[in-house]
Amino acid sequence: MDLRKLKTLIDLVSESNVSELEITEAEGKVRIVKSSGAPVVMHQPAVAMVAAPVAGVSAVAEAAPAAPVGHAVKSPMVGTFYRSASPGAKPFVELGTVVKEGETICIIEAMKIVNELEADKAGSVTRILSENGQAVEYGQPLFIIE
Repeated sequence: MDLRKLKTLIDLVSESNVSELEITEAEGKVRIVKSSGAPVVMHQPAVAMVAAPVAGVSAVAEAAPAAPVGHAVKSPMVGTFYRSASPGAKPFVELGTVVKEGETICIIEAMKIVNELEADKAGSVTRILSENGQAVEYGQPLFIIE
């Protein structure tokens, strides 16, 4: 994406009431998220699959990553993912933690409102799919419980 275009988009988001903007083009995907400070820009370049024979062997497309086994706990909203109630506090859950249905496993902050996310299934946390402080989307898997 052209840097002038990217700068213009950042300026538009900074000066408007829009808190998040995502644009997908042939060159890749750009997501601009306005936080309390300056907008944060995440750029994901487009992946081009080029099939070129090498010594008589045709190229093979990479297999998609295997879907996680177990129950995925998904984000019920767009917001910021936090593993603990406050900075420096002990996380609600760690890998291997056995949780009960209804137990708080993380918080998601959206528009300065903190929302507790509860386990919707009892079991053991086998994967944590988001980083502390990371922006998450609606329906994005956050944990795998088995």
